[in-house]
Amino acid sequence: MSLTFDDARPSQIDVGLPLLDRLSARATFYLASDNIAQRLDGWKSAVAKGHEMGNHTRTHPCTGNYRFSLHNALEDYTRARMEGELDGCNAEVERLLGVKPVSFAYPCGQKFIGRGEKTESYVPLVARRFLTGRGYMDESANDPAVCDLANLMGTPFDDLGFEQMKKLVDTAAEEGRWVVFVGHDIGKRGFQVTDTAAIEQLCRYASDRANGVWLDTVANVARHVLRSR
Repeated sequence: MSLTFDDARPSQIDVGLPLLDRLSARATFYLASDNIAQRLDGWKSAVAKGHEMGNHTRTHPCTGNYRFSLHNALEDYTRARMEGELDGCNAEVERLLGVKPVSFAYPCGQKFIGRGEKTESYVPLVARRFLTGRGYMDESANDPAVCDLANLMGTPFDDLGFEQMKKLVDTAAEEGRWVVFVGHDIGKRGFQVTDTAAIEQLCRYASDRANGVWLDTVANVARHVLRSR
C-alpha cells in the first residue's frame, strides 16, 4: 500500500506532515512545481523526514473540458510542450528541494495530448524519464506481476471513511496486489479532502503485521516489484 497526495497543497504540509510523522508513515507527494514556494520550508522538512517527492508537472494540464484547465488544455499540447512540463518540474524540484523525482502522477489521471487523429499517449515520455507513472480514478489495485510501472492504477481515497479504505486494502492483500491511494487536501473529510482520522486508522492498521500490509512510498514498492520479476 502506498499513500500519495497530489498538487503540493498547503494542507499536506500544515496538517498531513505532522500526522504522518507522528505515525511513522512515509508518503509520496506529487508536486506541481509552481506550488512548492507556498510551503517551501515544509517541503524541505518532508524530504528530510523520508517522504518521497514526485513530479506532477509544472502547471497541471488537463482536458479543456475542465473549466480550470481551459487555457492549459491537453488537447492543445504537443510532445515538446509536454516534455517541457515534465523536465521543467523535475528541474524545479531538484533546484528547490535537492532531490530528483523518479515517480510521476498524471494530472487528472489523463495520459493523452492532442486531439482527433493527432491524439497520442504521453506514457512513453513518462516511461523514458521516471521509474513510475501513476493514474487516478482507476478501478483496481495493481498486480505486481504484470503492471506497467509507467501506467500504475491509482485509487482515490478522498472523502472515504476508514472502513471503506480498509475494504480496499483487504481486497488487495487477499489478491497479492498493490493499492496506490490518491488524495489531495488533508483535513476534515469532504470533496478532494482525505480525512485525518481515517488516515490515522489506516496507518495504524497497516503497521500491525498481523494484517499483512506493507506501507511504503511508490518508489520503494516499485523497486521491490522490479527485483521480484
